[in-house]
Amino acid sequence: MREAVRFEDQVVIVTGAGGGLGRDHALLFARHGARVVVNDLGGSTHGEGANASAADKVVAEIREAGGTAVASHDSVTDGERIVQAALDNFGRVDVVVNNAGILRDKTFHKMEDADWDLVYRVHVEGAYKVTRAAWPHLREQNYGRVIFTASTSGIYGNFGQSNYGMAKLGLYGLTRTLAIEGRKNNILVNAIAPTGGTRMTEGLIPPQVFEQLKPELVSPLVVYLGSGACQDTSGLFEVGGGWIGKVRWERSLGAGFDPRAGFSPEDVAAQWQRICDFEGAAHPADNLEALKEMMENLQRYAS
Repeated sequence: MREAVRFEDQVVIVTGAGGGLGRDHALLFARHGARVVVNDLGGSTHGEGANASAADKVVAEIREAGGTAVASHDSVTDGERIVQAALDNFGRVDVVVNNAGILRDKTFHKMEDADWDLVYRVHVEGAYKVTRAAWPHLREQNYGRVIFTASTSGIYGNFGQSNYGMAKLGLYGLTRTLAIEGRKNNILVNAIAPTGGTRMTEGLIPPQVFEQLKPELVSPLVVYLGSGACQDTSGLFEVGGGWIGKVRWERSLGAGFDPRAGFSPEDVAAQWQRICDFEGAAHPADNLEALKEMMENLQRYAS
């Protein structure tokens, strides 16, 4: 019999929880016993304006269902205030779900600094600020779970989303490093790349597909990653439409050149097919493993 995933006496912060994916994350955490801080500035998908009603409605939903929740109407760039709301109301924080996001899609040659800067501020700086404010408390209690929201636009690229793709893949870089630093304090850190039918993706996905990509088909993974039952860290998971898959880096075995004699662009061209051949590819798990082939090449020519 499978053990139930529960969060009694635990406090979960979900940013951008006034609608879409964040709302369903918050509702599902609450149904599994968590006390939830529902954070949402209530702005538009372009990062404009503010409206307290978005977070308040989700809090009301949770309470009507018998759960416990409070609203936070702060911007994620004021992350310390969001974490303080958890401490003031519940005395602790156990799980941080960095979900807040906006879109400012433009091709790169039409992009203005404001489009780049605001996407960076909400996705990267906002996730940093919230997580950084929670981090000392997670370390002190020797327990925590952090989930970042990446995107396939960051993993694979997407037309008109250079700002968004930059921010989303940057969050996975943060995930990898915090997973290393947090492990000794039982703080596990993972990232998801979700696909869901939300107001951010409406109009970008064909209507017949949009209707099937229900946000609640993403939340079970998020709740599992936020639980004590999950012992994985540094993972990146694509999720949507009832499907979940783990993503990992892959690298060719490459080609080695004599570091003492040096090599030319023509030498690179001559070995290009081998450099790009992924047969028998390596899957480095960390920096040490990533340096393996390079170090072996140095030793090969050392004598």
